[in-house]
Amino acid sequence: MNRLHVHVAVRDLNASIRYYTTLFGSRPTVRKDDYAKWMLEDPRVNFAISARGRTPGVDHLGIQVEQPAALADITSRLRAAGTGLREENNAQCCYARSDKTWSTDPSGIRWESFHSRGEITTYGLDEVQENTSACCNSPTACGPSAAQ
Repeated sequence: MNRLHVHVAVRDLNASIRYYTTLFGSRPTVRKDDYAKWMLEDPRVNFAISARGRTPGVDHLGIQVEQPAALADITSRLRAAGTGLREENNAQCCYARSDKTWSTDPSGIRWESFHSRGEITTYGLDEVQENTSACCNSPTACGPSAAQ
């Protein structure tokens, strides 16, 4: 079963962890100095927050899949939709190693479709850049002009 992914950039990680712990009625399943994640079953969502110097607010949305074939299906649909997309194999981001497809909807909202393959000990290899999402680290890589 797929899971909705929401990643929010926050100003104050500790205050945000207190808020979302209260809202969800559970503690984060992952907690780092700059990041927290809740893997909720009701609603079925991978909800992550990070304090990494980005503008506070929704950073990106996504779909987390359990099988590589499901990621291939989503990527195929995105390619057919004619949106710009960027595929990343073995990406290191958000304390995980994943295969990903990034796209941007017509309103400019970035979407990350991904299959996680394991954990890593650092946030990842992304760089803080203005107008980029937490892991898609190029201003145009996830937009309509990206290579298909």
